Amino acid sequence: MCQYCFIVPKDVLIRLSEDTSLPDAARRNFAATATLDTALRRVRAEAARMTQVSQALAPGVAAAVAAQPAITVYDCHHALTLPGVAVPNPATAADPTAKRAYDTALKVAQFYRDVFGRNSIDGSGMTIMSSVHFRTAYQNAFWNGAQMAYGDGDGALFIDFTLGNDVIGHELTHGVTQFSLQLNYSNDAGGINESMSDVFGSMFRQWLAGQTVTQADWLIGSDIMGPTAKARGFTCLRDMANPAAKHCLAAQPTTYSQITKGMDPHYSSGIPNLAFAKAANAIGGKSWEKAGKIWYQALTGFGPAPRMSMKKLALRTRTLAGQLFPAEPAVAQAVDRAWTDVGL
Repeated sequence: MCQYCFIVPKDVLIRLSEDTSLPDAARRNFAATATLDTALRRVRAEAARMTQVSQALAPGVAAAVAAQPAITVYDCHHALTLPGVAVPNPATAADPTAKRAYDTALKVAQFYRDVFGRNSIDGSGMTIMSSVHFRTAYQNAFWNGAQMAYGDGDGALFIDFTLGNDVIGHELTHGVTQFSLQLNYSNDAGGINESMSDVFGSMFRQWLAGQTVTQADWLIGSDIMGPTAKARGFTCLRDMANPAAKHCLAAQPTTYSQITKGMDPHYSSGIPNLAFAKAANAIGGKSWEKAGKIWYQALTGFGPAPRMSMKKLALRTRTLAGQLFPAEPAVAQAVDRAWTDVGL
């Protein structure tokens, strides 16, 4: 299972660190971020293993630790120690980054509660903890199995990562996956892991804006792109409705046949991302009302499946579409056609 899940793929950081058109300081910063991310990935996965052990010892037990989650924010003051120093009263913090981390995490909790009936990340009222100002000019954001951490970016390629509400929704959904499907972070399961975070991160962004599927832009990370990235034509990290588009900093494949063994999950996730976007657009209305409910049930309704294949996910969502919306055959048809279009 993924212990450290990052919004920006490692190869993008490496690519930028080797880009001679960038200032030397920027290149060194990207190289440092990539090195740090590699080290973080190697940190023992105690939180993830504890989740697996606790669920194995008490399957089906989900006693609420709180009626609703507490939301806490810490300030790393540009150091590497987590969680950092507690921010008192983050809801009214003078630091806009700390306040934004609090406000958006609170809204993510509300999204999962109001739309899907889920009580926090673990379904049992788990405290949602965030740390801001992680490292100096850190070019990423991550879920480490127990909490969130956000970098400030360098102000050129990336800006403050808390500015992306879909980024926050994406990373916190890694926590939801940790407490439900418990997906590994390689091959098909890794791609599904990343895709679930993109799907729910995008839905969360659309939900906040009250957008229909036709009003949504389906972009991931558009609000964290800095002026240098935009000047180069990059408007986002990924585009769920058009994964291979040139405006994506991390463009993805569009058909299952393009996936290769060992592909970074940030790229293989393009297949289920596109399937969801196609299904939601064909169904119409608001993504979280029908397509979202199908995907949420697929994520949380069947217990752990660490090695789940994309074929299995496609079959599960096809079946759920008919079960959840039996009076609306067009919903099942839309889901079936979406998966067929991406080669599944």
